[in-house]
Amino acid sequence: MSARTEFSRRSRTPTIADLLESSTGPLFSFEFFPPKDDAQQRQLWQTVRHLEALGPDFVSVTYGASGSTRERTIRVTEDIARNTTLRTMAHLTCASQSRDQLRRVIGSYAAAGIRHVLAIRGDPPGGPRELWVPHPEGLDNATQLVSLVRELGDFCVGVAAFPDVHPEHGDPDLDARILVDKARAGASFAITQLFFGAQDYFDLVGRVRALGCDIPIIPGIMPVTSLPQISRFAELSGAALPATVTDRLHEVADDADQVRRVGIEIATELSETLLNGGAPGLHFFTQNRSLATREIYARLHQAPHRR
Repeated sequence: MSARTEFSRRSRTPTIADLLESSTGPLFSFEFFPPKDDAQQRQLWQTVRHLEALGPDFVSVTYGASGSTRERTIRVTEDIARNTTLRTMAHLTCASQSRDQLRRVIGSYAAAGIRHVLAIRGDPPGGPRELWVPHPEGLDNATQLVSLVRELGDFCVGVAAFPDVHPEHGDPDLDARILVDKARAGASFAITQLFFGAQDYFDLVGRVRALGCDIPIIPGIMPVTSLPQISRFAELSGAALPATVTDRLHEVADDADQVRRVGIEIATELSETLLNGGAPGLHFFTQNRSLATREIYARLHQAPHRR
């Protein structure tokens, strides 16, 4: 590396990739979704401020397939980037969008000073188990989206990973090969979809490493704090929760406070196992609420974890 390149790297704000490379401890990050109304807007910003106080390494905002959701995502991502101290990552999917639309969104992010993009293919409108049909003037997959984002600016690009097999093809080896392809296209790190079995994560990492790829893979964590979430999780992930989780929750089903307590315990135990097994960080799906995330975060910080 030349002296000029090294100076440039040191003088700019570190990217998520830089943090993953240089950090001596795990990264912590939080994910939000765009609010639909004024009440959700107030809830989001209360959560943002509570979690900002924890000093996360970055935050992100999800991106939907519909036009209105896309506009809200862009606006909220820009607002967080401009009005907080948080390193902010924008989500971007190629579902239901043309190349020109994607270029405009990427340009909006760049104009707002956002330099991190999570590039995701996205689910079909009917859900993760529906047949994927690309936009006639769009992209076929996330690998192509990674390439497009990298072509259009100096972005640090993240991608999705699947400890539970992707519901579309059910092939864990293919999932690993696709992740490697995304890394070769320019992705610097991956964040997993939600999952509840630590060994599933470690197996995914092992498959990717066996293919000669060292892309950092950050586990995605979402605590189950109410029983209605169980069916929602199955819808989001394409897979039902394991019995090791549902059995513990149903044992206390008559007491909402106990359900919440057990859900936080399960998420904390999973997080500890992942960190002690070498995971480079944790990405919390907050559902725009901070209390459960803060409780898990506090428990994890009671003792150091090995890298």
